[in-house]
Amino acid sequence: MEPKEALQKYFGFSDFREPQEKIINQLLQGHHVLAIMPTGSGKSILYQLSALLLPDLTLVISPLIALMKDQVDALRKKGIEATFINASLSKTEREKRQEQIKKGRYKLLYVTPERFRKEEFWQTIKNRTVSLFAVDEAHCISEWGHDFRPDYTRLGEIRQKLGKPTTIALTATATPKVQQDIVNQLHLERVKIFHTGIDRPNLFLGVEDVFGEQEKLSVILKYIEQLEKGSGIVYFALIQDLIKMSERLRQAGAPHLIYHGKLDANQRKKIQNQFMNSERSVALATNAFGMGIDKYDIRFVLHAQIPGSLEAYYQEIGRAGRDDLPSDCILLYDQQDLNIQMEFIKWNNPSSDFFHRAYQILHEHLEEVNANGLEYFKEQLTYKNRHDYRAETVLSLFDRWGVTTGSIEEGNLQIIDELPEEWLDEKHLEKKLKAEQMQLYQMMRYAKLETCRKAFIHEYFGIAHGPQCGACDNCRK
Repeated sequence: MEPKEALQKYFGFSDFREPQEKIINQLLQGHHVLAIMPTGSGKSILYQLSALLLPDLTLVISPLIALMKDQVDALRKKGIEATFINASLSKTEREKRQEQIKKGRYKLLYVTPERFRKEEFWQTIKNRTVSLFAVDEAHCISEWGHDFRPDYTRLGEIRQKLGKPTTIALTATATPKVQQDIVNQLHLERVKIFHTGIDRPNLFLGVEDVFGEQEKLSVILKYIEQLEKGSGIVYFALIQDLIKMSERLRQAGAPHLIYHGKLDANQRKKIQNQFMNSERSVALATNAFGMGIDKYDIRFVLHAQIPGSLEAYYQEIGRAGRDDLPSDCILLYDQQDLNIQMEFIKWNNPSSDFFHRAYQILHEHLEEVNANGLEYFKEQLTYKNRHDYRAETVLSLFDRWGVTTGSIEEGNLQIIDELPEEWLDEKHLEKKLKAEQMQLYQMMRYAKLETCRKAFIHEYFGIAHGPQCGACDNCRK
C-alpha cells in the first residue's frame, strides 16, 4: 500500500500537508528524522501512518499518559492495532497486554520512557523487531529544553539495545542547541532535519500591561464576554491566584471551569471532558492543563502571569486556533509577577547538599514519612519558610530519576536506587540555574518588546523571519 492510499483509507484525508509525505518516505527508506513542526500541524500521523506500512512494531515514546489513551482510542476506531502500557493500568490489564505483544499483536505500542526501567517490559519486547522508534516531545531529552526528563537521556542507549531502529524525533519547539542535543543523545547518524518553522499566521500575539488584579480581571472579563462560540484558556502560574480570580469572575457572573494539580484525577478528567465537549467554555488553569488538549476552536489563550520561558509560552499558545481561524494569544504583563517565576527558579534548583539531606531522611525515616505525609518530611528538612517548595522539587526529581517509586501522598513511597551523582555536581547545578534565569530574561524581553513579536520568537528559535508579521500588536501599531 502506498502512503497516500493508507492516508485515505485509515485517516480519511485526500492529501498530505507539507512536508508529511516527504518525512514518511524518509522513514520508509530507513532514514532517521528530526521533525520540528508547530503544535497542531499533524506530527502524530508521521509515525502512525509509517507504522501501518512497516513490517513490525512501532514504539512510540511519550511522557503524556492522557494523550496516549486518546491516540490509542482514536487508532482503534480506525481499525489500527494499537495499545499502550503505562502506570495507569492495573497489573492484570498490563500483563494481559504484554502477553499479546509477545504473541506479535499490535503495530503501535505507546510507552513512557520510565517503562524501560522494568525488566518485565524488556522481556515483553525482546523477541519483537522494532521497525520504528518514535520519540515524541523530543525536547525533553535536553537539559537545556523547557521540560527536561532524565529518563529521556537513556533513550540513546535503549535504541542501541533495540538494534538501532529507524528513528523519528518530534517536537514543536527546539532552539539550535536543543536540536543538536536531541541528535547527539539519540546517537542519530545521517539524520534528516525537517523544520517547518513555527509561524501560525492565524494567531495574533499581544501583550497588555496591567497593574494589579483589578486590571487583570477587566481584561479577562472582556475576552470571556466577547466569546460567542468556541473556547478560551487563561493560564496562571500559581494555584492560589487562579482560585482568587475564579471567585472574582463568579461574582461578575462569568461562567468558567478551573483546572489545577491539587484536584484529584477524577475531577481533572471530568473538567477536561467538559472543556473538550462544550461548544463554549473557558478554563482557568495552571500549565498542567493542555497536555494532550486537541480542541480545534480555542479562540483565545491568555497568560494572567508571565511564564518562565519562551519555549513554554509558545507551546501553550500553540493550543489556540487549530482550526486555522483567527485566535488571540495575549500576555497580561504585571512586573510584580516576575517575582513568582524568580521564586520558581529558586525552588526548582536546590543545592547538592539539600538533595543528599532529603535522600538521607527518606532512608532513615521512610516509614514515618509515609505515615505522616509531606509536612512531616518538610519538618525533618528543618524548614523555616512555609513558602519553600524545594521538597516538592526533590521528590519529583527522585521519581523522574528512578530513585523512588510510589508517592508520599498515597503512603507507598519506596527507595529503589542510589542518587545519580552526575546530576548533583555543583558546577552542573549552577549551569542549570543560569540557563533557567536566562530563559526568564528572554521572556521578560518579549514582554517589553517594541518590535515584531513573531520575529523575536523566530530569532530565539534560530529561524529566519521578516521584520514585520502584521499579526502582533507592535506590527499593527
